[in-house]
Amino acid sequence: MAQRNAKANRLKAQGLLNAHPERVRATHFLSGDFFDARDLVQVKYEMLRQAQVGGDAKSEAATMFGLSRSTFYQAEAAFNKEGLNGLLPRQRGPKGAHKLTAAVMNFIESRVQTGAPIHARALAHEIKGELGLAIHPRSIERALARKKKL
Repeated sequence: MAQRNAKANRLKAQGLLNAHPERVRATHFLSGDFFDARDLVQVKYEMLRQAQVGGDAKSEAATMFGLSRSTFYQAEAAFNKEGLNGLLPRQRGPKGAHKLTAAVMNFIESRVQTGAPIHARALAHEIKGELGLAIHPRSIERALARKKKL
């Protein structure tokens, strides 16, 4: 039992824990030996395999593995593009400070004086006026903090 809990904790820490393992109705997952309904990557792979090799309709395979049809199609596209790595979860939302380009950072750095307090709101208004970009003051503060760490 402790080993099962340890695995569940590792899966959760990695973002791989299936939120609804009880919805998986595929018979080979019910035995609990090799197949683990809590392992989301394994569930998605077997769902795709069931449709491809087992010949089930995609909607039937999705239902059998406790996932939606849209999840099936997303998993299928990701698997076809990247293989097994495509089934791993991805970070949601923007992947970085996409508005804070090198030009914007140069603009900010030219306005920030060493030792003087940073007024992110004022910088955001200047950027909006001169560069036409709406950047949240907190994004400016975070960018400057990252720059300090380097």
